Amino acid sequence: MRTEFPELARHHYRANKLWSGSSFAGSVGGAPISVLCQYIEQHNRPG
Repeated sequence: MRTEFPELARHHYRANKLWSGSSFAGSVGGAPISVLCQYIEQHNRPG
């Protein structure tokens, strides 16, 4: 990927990695999809 997308190296040059070793697991507890969509739409995206 570094060869195809050299611009990525500018953002990840210190760790020399493109992804972190962390992981994420989540649950919505059976909430209806309409509630999930509303929640997502009302939150700001990371800047």
